[in-house]
Amino acid sequence: MEGNTVSVERVIPAPSEAIFDLIADAARHPDIDGSGTVKQVKEGSPQRLSNGATFGMSMHMGINYSMVNTVIEFEENRRIAWQARPGGFLGKILAGRIWRYELEPVEGGTRVTESWDISEDHQRSLLKMGGLPEKTRSNMDQTLARIEKLTAQAH
Repeated sequence: MEGNTVSVERVIPAPSEAIFDLIADAARHPDIDGSGTVKQVKEGSPQRLSNGATFGMSMHMGINYSMVNTVIEFEENRRIAWQARPGGFLGKILAGRIWRYELEPVEGGTRVTESWDISEDHQRSLLKMGGLPEKTRSNMDQTLARIEKLTAQAH
């Protein structure tokens, strides 16, 4: 882990538009999630994400729980990031991790960088302990592999 961020990257043989469309569709997040914790988008979430959009996710890691995500960075076909927090009171104290995807057209496709940024997370010291950063890196590698498989199927 470098500072407060874990990042992975992969060149995916697909145009950035196809990759971005997949990531910007919150309903597809269970399909791309390499951790297996993202279960389904909550009712009332937008069909396509945009700057400032809020979307809910049903999650499962040992127990069922929900997260509320707010898109905080958005550049069409280039960059999208959302900040995740539990709903309600817990969201005020257990919150702040940022999931970011950066897309750069390169020869042979698109370089996709996924980052887990805990610089604004209230629990950052706890999140750095144990094997969580390495487990997160491994899960993100799986996420990029799933994105590659899904965009390859579409083209």
